[in-house]
Amino acid sequence: MGVDVSAAPQTAQAAPAPSLTRRASLTAVASLLDYAAKLGVGLVVTPVVLSGLGRSLYGIWEMLLQLVGYITAADGRPTDALRLVIASRQGIDDAAARRRRVGAALVVWTLFLPLVAAVGLVVVWVAPTLTRATPQDQAVVRLAAGLLVLSFLAATLAAVPEAVLRGMNLGYRRMGWQASLSIVGGALLVFAVSAGLGLPGLAGAQVLLFALTGLCFWMLARRYVPGFGAARPARGEVRHLVGMSAWLAAGDVIAKLVLASDVVILGAIVSPAVVTTYVLTGYAARTAVGIFGFTVSAAMPGLGGLMGEDQHDRAAALRRELLVLTWLFAISVGATVLAWNPSFVRLWVGSENYAGAGVNLLIVCIMTQTMFIRSDAYLIDVALQPRFRVMVGAGAAIATIATAIPLARTLGIVGLCLGILIGRTAQSIAYPLIAARCLRRPRGTALPWRRLARPLVATAVLFAGAAAVGAQVTAPGWVAWGAGVAVTLAATPLLALTTGLPAPTRHAVAGRVRAIVRSLRG
Repeated sequence: MGVDVSAAPQTAQAAPAPSLTRRASLTAVASLLDYAAKLGVGLVVTPVVLSGLGRSLYGIWEMLLQLVGYITAADGRPTDALRLVIASRQGIDDAAARRRRVGAALVVWTLFLPLVAAVGLVVVWVAPTLTRATPQDQAVVRLAAGLLVLSFLAATLAAVPEAVLRGMNLGYRRMGWQASLSIVGGALLVFAVSAGLGLPGLAGAQVLLFALTGLCFWMLARRYVPGFGAARPARGEVRHLVGMSAWLAAGDVIAKLVLASDVVILGAIVSPAVVTTYVLTGYAARTAVGIFGFTVSAAMPGLGGLMGEDQHDRAAALRRELLVLTWLFAISVGATVLAWNPSFVRLWVGSENYAGAGVNLLIVCIMTQTMFIRSDAYLIDVALQPRFRVMVGAGAAIATIATAIPLARTLGIVGLCLGILIGRTAQSIAYPLIAARCLRRPRGTALPWRRLARPLVATAVLFAGAAAVGAQVTAPGWVAWGAGVAVTLAATPLLALTTGLPAPTRHAVAGRVRAIVRSLRG
């Protein structure tokens, strides 16, 4: 997992400055608020969409969303490159340079537009075949895929001002706005289903939502970023951004192949109806990964600023603290999902949509693996060295697909999950080594196996106990389920801290939590 749990206390005094902690904490709170709204909307809207479409068409909808995600390989990821470059230069007050970088991102977006269109046409053409749509649904599936491609283009433009805000460590300025947009998006989806517009209606709602999102973020960036706008970039600035974008785009498509190809593989090999079961069983775990991603990414601009100023000791200390907190979050959420996900799925969409205890455990293992992989991937990117991550990810993608397809063919969902876990082992080992190199740390500090033994044993014991609870206890209603979730979420981190970490590390974690609370209080 790459959790250097015992090294944290020795470097606690080298924690980032309060201003970085405050901005990161506020951005994390804003992200959590936004994601909470998205989660709440999803909990309400998903049963409505499932009921309106049926299990088969709902599975096709999930497959279309994943297929369109592959277009990220063709758009050059200019907004991701823009965010990282601005984060590394956030300490330099140069509004003109920022405007030129925004202009460079728009130039890169325009340069890649023909390729995006070509890949989008391919996706639209093959969508009915890959989703195994019936003859009467093929035209509808193609129309929905085309609208989703259009929504993808709108989303990439909407991400330009957001990238500037996040790169400047001002992501918290969107607090409340994105949550409101999630509610609007949910209302649009419900309207589309209620009006009988089917898959094209859902896709059209996405187009409108991303258009509104772009307008909102443009207004926020104009208000909070001094001199925000776009200016004509120099050729060197465009070339630099193109180079960064190319590696980020390659990394993104590899990430899609490694982790976000599961639905397409399962639907193409087994059936769209099985996709529905898999997606709904994994909903809670995917939600946790999303919360983790938003929270950790909030700390990355500050981390990038430290590395940009050659403060690698402070950056390394921050990474160690983040990995310890990642472990606590993963074990707490994982135990909660193992104990209460069976009851959640039964109460939410019916027991027929639950894939079983074995699949639930494998999904939690994938969730935990994903959190640690992403934590180091974010760091590698913010260090402006995505090339190393991409090369390792390419090997992991090949291994994952080569393993998942035959296993899914013989074992179904279980085989798919095993293929993902096995295929991504290379990332779990290599990413900590690359992160240590970015931070100019000795290779031996990346994976201290002896120090990992205690947290690994604690994780196994707590997960086993939670899985036993999930197999024996069924919540009779939402109130009992909520109480069980609350107790598990509160008790698990205390047990993990006591059994999995030495006393000095526990004190360091408590100190970081207190610093975050103080920063939020101002």
